[in-house]
Amino acid sequence: MADSSVLRGLAAIPAVRRLIELALDEDLGRGDVTSQVTLGKEGPRVTADMNAREPIIAFGLDVAAAVFHLVDSSIELEAHATDGARVERGGLLLTARGPASSVLSAERTALNFVQRLSGVATLARRYADAVNGTKARVVDTRKTTPGFRVLEKAAVLAGGCFNHRFDLGSGILIKDNHIAALGSVRATVEAAKARAPHPLRIEVEVTNLGELDEALAAGAEIVLLDNMTPSQVEVAAARAHSRQVLVEVSGGITLATIVDYARAGADLISVGALTHSAPAVDIGLDVRS
Repeated sequence: MADSSVLRGLAAIPAVRRLIELALDEDLGRGDVTSQVTLGKEGPRVTADMNAREPIIAFGLDVAAAVFHLVDSSIELEAHATDGARVERGGLLLTARGPASSVLSAERTALNFVQRLSGVATLARRYADAVNGTKARVVDTRKTTPGFRVLEKAAVLAGGCFNHRFDLGSGILIKDNHIAALGSVRATVEAAKARAPHPLRIEVEVTNLGELDEALAAGAEIVLLDNMTPSQVEVAAARAHSRQVLVEVSGGITLATIVDYARAGADLISVGALTHSAPAVDIGLDVRS
């Protein structure tokens, strides 16, 4: 592979660089025997176009470029779209020019990254559009593909949604198991308030109005209403907002129901599906000369 100094943008982040190298080693570690026996060491120079085979929100082209350059730094690349851009079916994303063997050896790994990340961005745009005109923000979760978090969360932003915690050190979010360990919402919130670093706000997950009242009385600054109906959220949000407490909702919220939760008073709506259930989009690479 070529020198990693060719990496730019997201691909220059150490965790992303390691992920790209791992992906290339997985697919190309023993060489590309098909290209070797058909094309020889390099083969003819070709031009290949990466194109969308369905309407998408593009993301990950800099990662794809890094894949091509790590395989062969002599490959010339021309981007036709930017991250977050809407690309219609048949639209060009990237053109690669270089030795046929190098372009084809990098093809699948480059496509895997762009298909996955554009899938996340495309789904995120659908959720963002669904709450357009309301005050609610749609946020992601930590339910990401292992190793892909920085990329998937960047794709969520490109699609028009927002990021929640990046990792366990990003914020205080008291969940049901924390509460189960200490015995009550109040006890858990009070323990957190006694030990929390000053800049971090305390968020606590609640599942009913009784737990909500405990959380508010204990001084929670954000409440996460988990698995409540829109009508329950409306009551709970009014109660929380009267105390100037932010309201997040979560739990199986879909494109069909999200606007109901937004209108019920949610400030934030967390949707794990943005990353854990986003389908890869259909993108291809076609050699044209």
